[in-house]
Amino acid sequence: MKNALDKLVAGELSYIPVGCETLPLAPLLLPGSFNPLHRGHEGLLLAAEQATGRNGILELSVANVDKPPLSIVEVERRLLQIKGRYSVVLTCAPTFAEKAELFPGAWFALGFDTAIRLLDSRYHADVPAMLARFQTLETRFAVAGRLHESRFQTLENLRIPPGFEELFVPIPGTLFREDISSTQLRSQNGGGA
Repeated sequence: MKNALDKLVAGELSYIPVGCETLPLAPLLLPGSFNPLHRGHEGLLLAAEQATGRNGILELSVANVDKPPLSIVEVERRLLQIKGRYSVVLTCAPTFAEKAELFPGAWFALGFDTAIRLLDSRYHADVPAMLARFQTLETRFAVAGRLHESRFQTLENLRIPPGFEELFVPIPGTLFREDISSTQLRSQNGGGA
C-alpha cells in the first residue's frame, strides 16, 4: 500500500481502488474523512444508493481543503475500520471540482452542510463556472438533510444558482436522517480533530 500511496501523492496514480478491482460503471461516491466511520456514513451511503439506483463506494482523499494531508499511517488506520465492509477509492482530490474531473459521470452523496460548502465561493472561486462544468461531466449530487444552524435543513433550503437545480437530487428524510458527526464522536471519545 505504501508504494501505491507514494505514487498517488506524487501524481503518478489518479486514484487507488481498495476492496474492488475497478469502480462501478455508474459510481456513487461518498466522500469523507471517515475518522471514524460511523452509522451516519453508512446510512447516508445506503439511502443515496436507494435514492439514485447507483452503486455506492466510499472516497477518502489524502488531501483535504480544511485539514492537513493524511499520512500513510493515518490512511492505513482509516482503511482498517472499513476493510471487508465497503469498497473505497483513495484520491488526492480535495475539492468536488477535482473529484468530478477524476470521475466523469459519477454522482456524489453528501449532507446539507457539505452542499453549502460546495456552493461557497471560499472553496470554489467561480461557482457558476464550476456548476456548468459539473453539467458537462454529468456529475450529480444526492443531498441528505442535516442539522444546520440548530434546525434540520434539506435540499429545499439550499440556495442553488438558477439553471443548475438538476445537478441536485434529494435524499428524502424517510430514507435517511442521522444527527451525528465524526467531530461529535471524536469529542465524546476524547479524540482530537
